[in-house]
Amino acid sequence: MKGTLTQVRSYERSVQLLMANQFTINLGFYMLMPYLAAHLSGTLGLAGWLVGLVLGVRNFSQQGMFLVGGTLADRFGYKPLIVAGCVLRTLGFAMLGLVDTLPALLAASAATGLAGALFNPAVRAYLAAAAGERRLEAFALFNVFYQAGILLGPLVGMVLTGVNFRVTCLVSAGIFALLSIVQIRALPACGDGGGRRTGVLSQWRVVLANRPFLLFSGAMIGSYVLSFQVYLALPLEVRRLGGEGEFGTAAVAVLFAVSGLSTILGQTRVTRWCKARMAAGRALAWGLLTMGLAFVPLLAATALPVPAAGPGRWALAAVPPALCALLLAIGTMITYPFEMDTIVQLSGDRLVATHYGLYNTICGIGITLGNLLTGAALDASRSAGLPALPWIALPALGLACSAALYAMHRTGRLAPPAALKVAVG
Repeated sequence: MKGTLTQVRSYERSVQLLMANQFTINLGFYMLMPYLAAHLSGTLGLAGWLVGLVLGVRNFSQQGMFLVGGTLADRFGYKPLIVAGCVLRTLGFAMLGLVDTLPALLAASAATGLAGALFNPAVRAYLAAAAGERRLEAFALFNVFYQAGILLGPLVGMVLTGVNFRVTCLVSAGIFALLSIVQIRALPACGDGGGRRTGVLSQWRVVLANRPFLLFSGAMIGSYVLSFQVYLALPLEVRRLGGEGEFGTAAVAVLFAVSGLSTILGQTRVTRWCKARMAAGRALAWGLLTMGLAFVPLLAATALPVPAAGPGRWALAAVPPALCALLLAIGTMITYPFEMDTIVQLSGDRLVATHYGLYNTICGIGITLGNLLTGAALDASRSAGLPALPWIALPALGLACSAALYAMHRTGRLAPPAALKVAVG
């Protein structure tokens, strides 16, 4: 960790601030969101479908507005959108703790989602611009801070929610209010506002005409579907074998700890190793392949007899999912910096935030569809007595996406097209 901090200090102040901001953003977000459903259903007594509606509005407003957020960042600069997102999330999180009517809860949930859509593309575009030629390493460090916030947030939230969920909401809102003030005062302006030279529809036409970028976005959906199984398929598998008691809860916590800690400790080393030995396209292909192969331990476990109880059953419930989580983390460590850098390359270094915005929207839609199909596969495997079914389908997805990325690399489609450079120049 000392080496990581030394690397961070080697960047200019704006890059350091962006990394600290992302840690704090995730800290504030994840100290609240894991406990929101329990607050809505328990404290406020909402029906299950209403809880799903409130949570779904947040996700929809974020995924659906990423392109708008990226477009605005390219038109007005990155800093205003980052600040606006933090201010909006301050209001949204404060409302979640203070209101109890459905319309107000829906408005608060929509505000928190829109906030993410405003600052996420802007932050990544700002980081790419500020880091310059060192952006690959900068994105690796960025992922360390990103994961550290995800890891620490639920722990802080658990303590605060033990007092009162309203306290959690107000502390989280306070964090975002402080972030807003710090960024207004300390974050330099960035982004040339190049999108102002053309209309919004012209911006979108340029991005939608970038066929290599769209192909890349489609191929990378698999990485998000696979990595999301740490939150979906793996906890369900742990609880299927280990039960809903204390063991199941502890084993699921181990999954998140394995994923987060391995990234914090290994991200910069993995990126440095890959950069020295392979081109970006090959690294992306290897990363997706690693993520697909992560589910092989679960596939192998289906061939073993399931003990009725005791340590044997606990080991079967915990060890294969933990190995899967570790391999998924390694695959993500390989792909993430190259993925973020490739988007900049494919954008021709123009309208970068708009490209990030559309990319996030495409991957968000892919995650939703992928989770629906994964859930259907899990249900079908249990009803048909075929426990191996999802652990065959997920590696196949990883293999297909890996092959697609390698083919794009071999055919030169991961380089920015000349036509795009002319169109936006």
